Amino acid sequence: MQASDSVVIIPTYNEKENIENIIRAVFGLKKCVHILIIDDNSPDGTAQIVRDLQTEYPERLFLIERKGKLGLGTAYITGFKWAIEHHYDYIFEMDADFSHNPADLPRLYAACHDEGFDIAIGSRYISGVNVVNWPMGRVLMSYFASKYVRIITGLPIHDTTAGFKCYRRQALETIPLDKIRFKGYAFQIEMKFTAYKCGCKIKEVPVIFVNRELGTSKMNSSIFGEAVFGVIRLKWDSLFKTYPQIRHD
Repeated sequence: MQASDSVVIIPTYNEKENIENIIRAVFGLKKCVHILIIDDNSPDGTAQIVRDLQTEYPERLFLIERKGKLGLGTAYITGFKWAIEHHYDYIFEMDADFSHNPADLPRLYAACHDEGFDIAIGSRYISGVNVVNWPMGRVLMSYFASKYVRIITGLPIHDTTAGFKCYRRQALETIPLDKIRFKGYAFQIEMKFTAYKCGCKIKEVPVIFVNRELGTSKMNSSIFGEAVFGVIRLKWDSLFKTYPQIRHD
């Protein structure tokens, strides 16, 4: 077994066109990492492709199969708990569709491992608008949604909805994962806001986000609505909460 201090969590639903290529790309990096796929009972056979690859990458590629489409947030919470149980020190979130470039993983790792940040965010908006092949309407929606979140919550983060991240294990052990409510893309906002309230040191690392070429996007208006309207409730509830504080020894 190739030991690693890092695991990349990739949630999947109908990603048969991408899953083998993304796994091979991550395992092709110079740094040895492990991968945990969390599949929500994809009817297209995504999980079977992963099972076949497990024979090629024993004890580096792991799979959790869930009984249905239970939401992005619950998939990551499941993955975080698994990673903590298995004592990984650095835990990544990443999409399966190559919108997140595997070559950027070492940069996120370095921000946490070498520079001492608790969370590194692959940010589309820290140095302008770094998005490729998105329709202009979606670019504007995403960009101004992040602006809106910053105004309402006071989060000092440019890309509040980013889903490409590295966490130090201590950050995830501090964040009360069982109290995270949102299941869609608002989950990404809630995790950042909670981490900020817990005193986590956060760095945005500039990345280029590329729209998927294969498969179907899971974004829709209801997901976006949860992100926009849930932010007000998130801020309101925070006024009456006490957050645990991360220790920086």
